[in-house]
Amino acid sequence: MRIYAELRGRAARQVLADVLVIAWVVLVVGIARAAWLLVVRLEGSAQRLSGAGEAIHGTFVDAARSAAKVPVVGGGLARAFGPGARAGDSLVSSGRELSGTISTFAFGAAAAIVLIGVAPVVLVWLTLRVRWVLAARSALAIRAVDTDLLALRALTRQPAQRLLSVCPDPTTAWRRHERTALDRLAALELETLGLRSPSSTPD
Repeated sequence: MRIYAELRGRAARQVLADVLVIAWVVLVVGIARAAWLLVVRLEGSAQRLSGAGEAIHGTFVDAARSAAKVPVVGGGLARAFGPGARAGDSLVSSGRELSGTISTFAFGAAAAIVLIGVAPVVLVWLTLRVRWVLAARSALAIRAVDTDLLALRALTRQPAQRLLSVCPDPTTAWRRHERTALDRLAALELETLGLRSPSSTPD
């Protein structure tokens, strides 16, 4: 299966298009990664919030243990430190939830950048490349057997101005089966795809 044209000019344009698409994909992925890193930096604040909550929780728990050792009023004092410990737990929970939200948002933002930036370009490029590969495969198969069908395809697909540049009356030439005109029409169809005419194809 041929993926590039036989004529150098068309093949060079195809290679250039492929390189540009690859470069674009790499650029967009780089931008997405930079955006992800930028958002993920905010996760440090969430982690510090969780750390502060853990420190507060630990402080109040230690204070409650110490207070519990006080005779007579130790139990009451220990219970008084309970809300502080719970506040620390609340900070830990909030920090973890915020961290998860930031991670999800960072991934979503990066994925959205890649999807929006890459998908349309790759879809158009892939469609054009597949369409060319299929057309070129069909033209090459016909070229190996009979060029008259290529001449007919030229009559039905090529602009009138290009047909008239081949011969003054291409339709009449087709009906009369004028060999020179048919060969030129076939060559025109092949040239449009970047393929060599039968006369310039190595045996």
